Amino acid sequence: MVKKGDEKTTVLQEHGVLNPNPENVRDELFQNSDFFDSRDLVQVKYEMLRRVFKDNYPVARASGLFGFSRPTFYQLQKAFHEKGLPGLLPQQRGPRAPYKLNEEVMDFVEQILGRNSSLKTGRLVELIEDRFGFKVHPRSIERALKRRKKNDRNSPCV
Repeated sequence: MVKKGDEKTTVLQEHGVLNPNPENVRDELFQNSDFFDSRDLVQVKYEMLRRVFKDNYPVARASGLFGFSRPTFYQLQKAFHEKGLPGLLPQQRGPRAPYKLNEEVMDFVEQILGRNSSLKTGRLVELIEDRFGFKVHPRSIERALKRRKKNDRNSPCV
């Protein structure tokens, strides 16, 4: 077994596939093996699926041996059937993009700021709520404006 602070651990962590609970993997394949590594989350997930589909383990037994719940097993099964091995990679959590401060709202904000650039973000919050019916945090507006400004600089000139 390789030591915790080795290069493989670093690489697994950098790629987001370091198993946060390798001690929960109790399957015999992963005990005292140079090939099977309980720190490798993708390998652990794949071997759990393989135990069920090739070795005919019951789902409850396999998920328990690999440190996962039954619902997680079924989620992984679906992801693997739909996407193959990439389906076993951890997915980014949370929203992929701002959902409140979308293009329409940000166009509105920039239009207002174009007329009055000294307007405070607190007042923008009120105007957004009046126009669109939802509240946003002032810091969210500041970040969205900064992102937009950065994207404008990176877009090619026409």
